Amino acid sequence: MRKTPEVPSASMADIAFMLLIFFITATSMDVDSGLERVLPQMPPENQEQDDTPPIKERNVFSVLLDASNRLMVEGEIIRVEDLRLKTKEFLLNPSNIESLPESKPTEIPLLGNFDVSKGVISLRNDHGTQYGMYLAVQNELVAAVNEVRDELSSAKFGKKYANCTSEQQEAIRAAIPSRISEAEPKKVGGTK
Repeated sequence: MRKTPEVPSASMADIAFMLLIFFITATSMDVDSGLERVLPQMPPENQEQDDTPPIKERNVFSVLLDASNRLMVEGEIIRVEDLRLKTKEFLLNPSNIESLPESKPTEIPLLGNFDVSKGVISLRNDHGTQYGMYLAVQNELVAAVNEVRDELSSAKFGKKYANCTSEQQEAIRAAIPSRISEAEPKKVGGTK
């Protein structure tokens, strides 16, 4: 009786394992983009919800994104590319315009007496807004704050905000606070 030849299968598991490792390392993974945010601490349990003082309308920079990804700033439809400039104008109020935010004179270490804006940026989007558009708007708002901080640190310390010492950065943050309020998404207009 003659034996039928067999294919040796002792190293089959090793080959399968090597192929698995090859495909895992050769495959590119999509990386989700996101936002880096530090959330405020929870208020004490005994604090009532209505303790916060009302904010004057002139101190609020209203930014709306609808389901069709249209951007409306202060009641005017604009392009995302124009948002940074409008945000900087709101934060700085260079001509002390009545419709732009008030400022409060504050004594800040390393900077002295400085007029700190009371402005708050309010962002609201629709449930149908695309995530990419939402991120683009968020990036422009944060970039506007960062540019204003860079301009102030260059004027006061002769270097960009990122290159300042921690004490200098703290002074710049006190002078140019990042107040971006994100309202709960709802139907703000447009169709999807």
